Parts: sequence; C-alpha cells; structure tokens
Amino acid sequence: MEQHLLSTTRSRVLWHALTAAVAWLAIATTPAAAATPEPLSLGAAVRSALAHSRGLQASDAAAAGARDMAVAAAQRPDPVLRLSLDNLPVNGPDRFSTTRDFMTMRSVALMQTLPNADKRRARGERFEREADAALSERTQRLAELQQAVAQAWLERRLQEQRVRVLQAQIDEARVLVNTTEAATRGGRGATTDWIAAREALAQLEQALIGAQANVANARLTLARWTGGPPQQPLAELPAISNTTLDAQTLTGRVDELPDLAALQAREAVARAEAELARQEQRPDWTAELMFSQRGSQYSNMVSIAVSVPLQWDAPRRQQRELTARLARVDALQAEREEQARERRLQIHRWQQDWRAGLDRLAFLQRERQPLAEQRTEAALAAYRGGREGLGAVLQARRQVLELQLERINLERETAGLWAQLEYLIPDTAAMQAARPE
Repeated sequence: MEQHLLSTTRSRVLWHALTAAVAWLAIATTPAAAATPEPLSLGAAVRSALAHSRGLQASDAAAAGARDMAVAAAQRPDPVLRLSLDNLPVNGPDRFSTTRDFMTMRSVALMQTLPNADKRRARGERFEREADAALSERTQRLAELQQAVAQAWLERRLQEQRVRVLQAQIDEARVLVNTTEAATRGGRGATTDWIAAREALAQLEQALIGAQANVANARLTLARWTGGPPQQPLAELPAISNTTLDAQTLTGRVDELPDLAALQAREAVARAEAELARQEQRPDWTAELMFSQRGSQYSNMVSIAVSVPLQWDAPRRQQRELTARLARVDALQAEREEQARERRLQIHRWQQDWRAGLDRLAFLQRERQPLAEQRTEAALAAYRGGREGLGAVLQARRQVLELQLERINLERETAGLWAQLEYLIPDTAAMQAARPE
C-alpha cells in the first residue's frame, strides 16, 4: 500500500514538473512581438512624432539651400565669351569673303561684369537671412507639431475614458435590467420599471457605438503623427498642475515664441532686400577685351571697352524699388509688434483658464462627486424600500453619468490648455532631437 502511494506521489510530482517545464518553454519561446506593447506616454508620443516628421526635414533642406545660394550670390558673375564675325561683305565682288576686305574681322571677346564688393556682400546677406528664416520656420513647425501631437494624445485619452465610463454604466444597467425582469416575473415589480431599465440600457449602448467610433478615429490620428501601432495603450496623464515655464518667465519670453521669431526673421530678410535695393542704385561696370583677326595682308586689332548702365529714370525705378522694400520692412515690423501684443493677451487667457480648470476639477471631485454618489445610494435605497419608483434611480444614474462625462471633458480642456503652455516654446533638447544626423 505504501509503495503504491509513493509511486502515485512520484507520478504526480513528475507530472506537475513536466507541466511547469512545458509552460516555461511556451513563455520563453513566445515572440517578442506578441508581448504587450509598452504604454505610450505623452512625452514619448511627442518624441516619436518629431523623429517621424518630414516637414522638419523640408525646413532643414530649405535652410541648406539658402546657405548655398548665399555663397553663390556673393561671387562675381561668370565672364562672357563672345565669338563674332564682323563686317562681312554681302554684295559686290567680295561678298561673303572673310579675307579680301580689310574691314572683315574674326573677333574673340571676353566680357566681365564687376559689381562692387558691398553689392556682392548684400546679395549674399539676403540669402543668409533666408536661411535664418527657414530655420525659424522649422522651429515654428516643431512647436506646432508638439502641440498637435499633445492634443491628439489627449483627445484619444478622452475618447477611451468615455468608452470605459459608458461600459461601466452598461454593466450596471444590465444588472438593473436583470433585477427588474426577475421582479416583474415574480410579481414583485411593475412592467414599466423593466421597460424603463431596458430603455436606459439601450441609450447607453447606442452612445457606446458612437464613442467606440471616436476612439478608432482618435487612435488613427495619433498613429499618423507618431508612426506607431494604433492599438498601443496610453500611459497615465502627466501632472498638469505645473508647467515647465512659470507665468512670469513665459510672459517675459514672448519674443521667443516661434511665430514671432519667424516674423522677425522675415523682417530681417526684408531689411536685407532693402539694403540690396540700395546697393543696386550703384550700377555695375562691365569690362570687355576683344581680339580681331583680319586677312593676312592686314594688321590684327585689339579693342578694350568699358560699359555702364545709365540710370536715367532713377526716381521712377531704383528709388521706387528701395522705397517699396523699406515699406515692406515697416509692414512686417508693425505686424510683429501687433501680434506680440495679441500673443501676450492670449497667453494670459490660457493661464487664467488653465488655473480655473484646475480649481473646477478640484471642486467637482471634492463637492459634486460625493453628492452624486449619495443621491444614487439614497434613490436606490428608496426604491428597494418601496418608497420611490425606478425613475428616481434612473435619473440619479443619468446624473452620475453626466457628471463623469463632464469631469472627463473638463480634464481634457484643462490638459489641452496645459499642453499649449507646456509646448509653447520648444526647448533646446527637443530641437536637437528633431534634427537629422
């Protein structure tokens, strides 16, 4: 008997060991791709979008092209080689002869335009400012990209929260439907209560269909920015009670905002164009050296020529162009100053609304949420005690749902304002990370 028990025990031990080994091998050989992907945080989504963006690379290419144009524009124009056949007879006994008439010459000329150094420097400076403007637009694109990705991440989180809240309400509503159905079949409840519970459940299920579609769209939108899988779960919401730049620092750095910096860069381009127009009032001289070969019985000749444009209508052309360029500078400067005032006001409003949103969230959680829970418990207790109908319970549950959705929307609005303030000015690390190797 003991031998039989010992053999049975050993068999069981071996069986459990074999089962554990098989399970371990199954886990060990599972592909890494089958593992649950790491939750996507807001910061990771922004970094992925910066690495995935092609618009930033376009700005880098534009800046590089402008740098090359600056080098080319600062050089002298290429010399001009001219080959000509001069004074060829077309009638008479010597017609079409290149040697019998003493005036017929085969000429080779070399011409060179000589712009002054200040003008060449102004031409190069104009494209240098274009390169700076392209880099400023790159910074503006980077800031807009960060804010767009942050808003897409927050929007997806909002839609997924709505689905979870509706699903929880549906689960509770189904329990209520089963309870009222059992009560109705047992003769302890009214049929109207069962129908009302089923109607409330149907409304929640209908709302869930639209919420699930919104979740699918929000996932696709975020994946378009990050390039990752749409089904990747999201991490927790970062702390939105503080921003990287406080109110005083952010207000003092309004001139560093990417859109204002881009306007300032365009203003610098306009100033460079105005300086170039001023330099263009000084005409370029052109020097020419020509060698002319005649017939063997005649002497060869060398000609030297200098030409210069005659600005005979400068008040209507060159000066008008300079005036137009200077007016463009004034227009951009006025636009930048006006936009700076508007941006200061906008930032103040965002800060006020963000702080108000935090206060409203705290008040909702501290005051309104406990009251809604107490109202639901009281209505349910009254219904169970026969003092109230099911309508009071359903009304209390709808109010709880509306409060939960209101809290989600309020948190989304407040987090959106936080993201606008947080990513208003890109930091140096983000700009370096977004720059290609």
